[in-house]
Amino acid sequence: MTPFFSVIIPLYNKEKYIQNTLNCVFNQSFYNFEVIVVNDGSTDRSLEILEEFNDIRLKIIYQKNQGVSVARNTGMENAKADYICFLDADDSWKTNHLQAFHDTITKFPDAKMYCNRYVTQISKNTFIKNNFIDIEENYEGYVTDFFKSSLINRVALTSAVCIHNDIFNEIGGFDKTISSGQDLEYWIKIAIKYKTAITKNNTLIYNFLDENISLSKTHINNKTIPKFSQFLSEEKINKSLKKFLDLYRIEYALKYHIAGNSERTKELLQNVASENLKSKTKILFYFPSIILRPLLNLKHYLKSNGIDFTVYH
Repeated sequence: MTPFFSVIIPLYNKEKYIQNTLNCVFNQSFYNFEVIVVNDGSTDRSLEILEEFNDIRLKIIYQKNQGVSVARNTGMENAKADYICFLDADDSWKTNHLQAFHDTITKFPDAKMYCNRYVTQISKNTFIKNNFIDIEENYEGYVTDFFKSSLINRVALTSAVCIHNDIFNEIGGFDKTISSGQDLEYWIKIAIKYKTAITKNNTLIYNFLDENISLSKTHINNKTIPKFSQFLSEEKINKSLKKFLDLYRIEYALKYHIAGNSERTKELLQNVASENLKSKTKILFYFPSIILRPLLNLKHYLKSNGIDFTVYH
């Protein structure tokens, strides 16, 4: 029987999480799916734990370490289902995750991207429920203004997304040259071209614990970010897209400013509309990086202890 869903899991050194992640998939109430785990050259016990699973729906693909985008693309290339779901190896689904997608796909078949709702775990005991602008809590259906609705919390979060395989066939997969924000860029490309629908179910626990730690250790100058300039023509006629892109231009510009990279900072800010750069954020660019670095570390520390805030809104 052809699976209704192909679940793509990129795996690289997630021995702490992979068992629970796979358990949450195989415990789904909707059972017609395949699981494609792309082992991206793991060097810990991830592969050993993975190979302990005995389920005919599980397919393991082995490749040398090439990054998460290549791993996801490899998974999509081997997917048999019409609908492709993504799950990072440290996130977890509730048992109704795939059922929620199936129900919404049945009711709203004209969409090509479907999004479940999610909560974000920022500390051991702190979970943040995410809301979206102009989308009611119990609303199910097509998203009227994807980019406006994503200005505070993103409607499309990787482990909460399902796409029709037409997308992969028509526009390809994730950009393997991008090392930071590759998923963000992919959802932008999709949302510009295709309809998106959202379910009314909160089915994902997004693990921000490790990401919160790793963010402070990652040097932005060693990362390749999305080329936002590729969307210049679209943002001229879509005010919500313009505001959404400017939000991320500012976010990355601030990271470069903190890293002391004034050239990249100016390059990003020159395309930001003045009305989209809030006063409290603008002030930060006047402070030297020697002051901002400890403040950023403090922000990460507070978030890891359950206190979250943003300077971008």
